Amino acid sequence: MTPKEKAEELLDKYIVVSPMYFEQVKQCALIAVDEILHELIYKNPSASAIERIEYWQKVKNEIKRIRY
Repeated sequence: MTPKEKAEELLDKYIVVSPMYFEQVKQCALIAVDEILHELIYKNPSASAIERIEYWQKVKNEIKRIRY
């Protein structure tokens, strides 16, 4: 799944909870991605985690770009 597809998937999951407040939905998705990044960076700092960190950084950037 591309970072853009993952970003859209995350937003779709959150929009069900709060369909009228897209900016808050984006913030929730960004918080979720930040938690994943925190785990990868601080709890699992290995060479194999680098690809996953880069992927989730791209997902985060895509979430920020999406406008509804």
